[in-house]
Amino acid sequence: MGVDINMKRTWLFALVLVLMFSLLAACGGGNKESENSASPSASPSASASQDGESPDTELSGTITFLSHRTDYESDGTFERYKAKFKEKYPNVDIEFETLTNYAQDVKVRITTGEAGDVLMLDPGIANKELPNFFEPLPDSLFENAYFPDQRAWEGKRYGITTGVNTMGIVYNKKAFEKAGITKVPTTLDELYDAARKLKEAGIIPLYMNYGAQWPVGNWFEGAGWWISGDPKLHDKLVQSDTPFTMDGPFAKAIQIARTFVENGWVEPDLSTNNWEMSKGEVATGKAAMYFLGNWVIPQVIGAGAAPEDIGFFPLPYDNSGGPYNAPLGGDYYIGVSKNSKNKELAFKWVEFFVKESGYQDDSGFMPIYKDQEPKVPQLAEFMSFKPNLIEEVPTDPRFNEIANKAEIGLWTGAAAQELIVAEDLQKAFDELNAAWAKAKKDLGY
Repeated sequence: MGVDINMKRTWLFALVLVLMFSLLAACGGGNKESENSASPSASPSASASQDGESPDTELSGTITFLSHRTDYESDGTFERYKAKFKEKYPNVDIEFETLTNYAQDVKVRITTGEAGDVLMLDPGIANKELPNFFEPLPDSLFENAYFPDQRAWEGKRYGITTGVNTMGIVYNKKAFEKAGITKVPTTLDELYDAARKLKEAGIIPLYMNYGAQWPVGNWFEGAGWWISGDPKLHDKLVQSDTPFTMDGPFAKAIQIARTFVENGWVEPDLSTNNWEMSKGEVATGKAAMYFLGNWVIPQVIGAGAAPEDIGFFPLPYDNSGGPYNAPLGGDYYIGVSKNSKNKELAFKWVEFFVKESGYQDDSGFMPIYKDQEPKVPQLAEFMSFKPNLIEEVPTDPRFNEIANKAEIGLWTGAAAQELIVAEDLQKAFDELNAAWAKAKKDLGY
């Protein structure tokens, strides 16, 4: 059947008019509403065209990611990250393996070549050893990042931090209220007084997690440098045969820890690793305090605490009243194993993990890039005490080398465990110093 020619012309004319009005509408972008708002239906497509990228179907294979975050493996957080990653790279797969006693166990995994493709770096490994086990990361990853050279050797960077932390007392406000504590402690005596009141109220004052081992390192090797106010403290101690002294910075925090243990102000079972359980204890107010980094705050909230019931303040390590020093340092550093069979995929996962996964926000960290703002409200309370933030800097690798040679369990909590319960702290320090001096001599330092 034919089409009437006049009808055809009318239809063509109408089409031309529609096109003209469409062009005029597209050019009329001068009004403020069209600049600053978009319809809900238009916004996603605009975002996809401007920011979205076509999935990369060329990249393929499977890698293993080794981590300390047992909670993120069990609660599905890592699977959520993987799903987001696979939107970009649909033909890849990420397998997760987590270790409860990561700081200790990863040492063995690295030396036996069983550390997966991507992993959190062993905190105790000397920087000069990094090239033996890890691949250098691209410089573009470190632009505007905190601590870019913390895990570097001879101009190459082998690890980038996964988050920025400070350290202090994370506390349950309801527990404090129940014990009649009306003021956040700002002196050491006030902290001890709060602990007494908490114990009298039937509340565990401080969950130290002695049995888990790694958390107690915060009372020894993790605290000396920032309590001293000297981020280069370890460099100076390399020159000494007696770095561990009763009047030195390492002793200050360990003596506080010993006071808590001696007075029964910590968990009653020191032998068992109750790390996961402890988060519920603090969340419910059965325990009142942790001495840990801001990263633990979301975990306590995730264990059942109302966000407004959890607070954070600097450790009052003396009776000066403050302001007190507090560290500003990187959490675990992430890197690519030299043994990885799919390094291209491993590098892509590292970049995604630090830039896009959401790990920093989920973990309560400050962002690793300096142009981004932290999203943990408890940090505002912490900063209200005006702490002196001592920023972590690269230090002499010989410090860790001597400690490793002397078999002093730094960065694992092992040495701190022994010191916290030692009958004679001076004798324990003397033994550490003797081992240190011998290792230093054997290494030619």
